[in-house]
Amino acid sequence: MSELRKGDVVIVKSIQNDLVRAQAIRFGIAEGALVSVEEVLHSGPIVLRRGLMRYALGRNLARQIQVEKVKGQKHA
Repeated sequence: MSELRKGDVVIVKSIQNDLVRAQAIRFGIAEGALVSVEEVLHSGPIVLRRGLMRYALGRNLARQIQVEKVKGQKHA
């Protein structure tokens, strides 16, 4: 997830680490969730949107979440 760009829409494919999965679930992000990238701050967090909610994920957390880009969608 850490390689994404602003405007990307992705589906969460897997979160291998149980601790990271628990942290992501607190943000409403689990396997199968559709999220869009609102902002990518240089060396900082990635701001995601899911529905009406926005979340800022740290790079270390984002690196451990595997996603797949969804083509043809602007927002999740």
